[in-house]
Amino acid sequence: MLSERNFARQIDLTSLQLFVAVCELGSIGRAAEREFIAASAVSKRLSDLEAALGTTLLQRHARGVRLTPAGESLLHHARAVLFGLEKMQAELTEYADGVRGHVRVHASISAIVQFLPEDLGAFARLHPQVKIDLEEHLSPEVLRAVQEGAADLGLCNGAMGTGGLQTLPYRRDRLVLVVPSGHVLAGTGPLAFDASLPFDHVGLHANSSIHLVTHQAATRVGTAVRVRIRVTGLDAMCRMIANGLGVGVMPQRAFELLHTGDTLTALPLTDAWAQRQLVLVARDFSSLPATARLLVDHLQSDELRQAA
Repeated sequence: MLSERNFARQIDLTSLQLFVAVCELGSIGRAAEREFIAASAVSKRLSDLEAALGTTLLQRHARGVRLTPAGESLLHHARAVLFGLEKMQAELTEYADGVRGHVRVHASISAIVQFLPEDLGAFARLHPQVKIDLEEHLSPEVLRAVQEGAADLGLCNGAMGTGGLQTLPYRRDRLVLVVPSGHVLAGTGPLAFDASLPFDHVGLHANSSIHLVTHQAATRVGTAVRVRIRVTGLDAMCRMIANGLGVGVMPQRAFELLHTGDTLTALPLTDAWAQRQLVLVARDFSSLPATARLLVDHLQSDELRQAA
């Protein structure tokens, strides 16, 4: 049985690239033509790869090759390795071109729609040579990405629980009930979420923080939210509500940014859970790369705190 170190030494990247090419084209000959190498050399490398792994990866036949179960597994991992190398090359090229840092951020839709465009824009103007990769995810997925190291920083709803990750306060927001302007609730002013339960709702993802908290609130009064339609974004929610498909819950600032005109009304919710704290999360803020700590300091700045 090969040790991890010996295994890594016996698996070379060229053989992995040729193996993937053969799998994609279904033929050693066609792979050799595409990679500008002799077919006999490709066949030798594949045989050496099988010998190193101690298992058959390909079944040769008259029309080409067929993957064995072991070959299917290797193909999956080989593609991941080669993709990772391409990403590494791209990032290192950016450093050679003058980029001095790279921060990976995953954030909830609420943080992205309400606050991050302005906050990250201001950061980019101060630090133009720092690259930020921002991805939108549900709050539970943001936490998972930070825990697994797929993101340096996360921004999400702090009430969801953070699974042992370190947190810092970012911004506060407030949830509102959005209804068509002609709706029976439109003129009632601030109200409890319970008042919306007799009506159809336009909902977000089943794992979103807003979905979870509203369904918990309905359960506490012995009923359920009547979700008529589910959407993936807050702008889509506004459009669905404007067209009479239900009412919906979203952050107040997001509503103000996304909706123009007089077709919709936002009613503040009086429930305690409607006041939310968005947080920054990291495995360990003190051990973050310098550029990530720079971004954390910016998002924690007095100017942004006053805007919260």
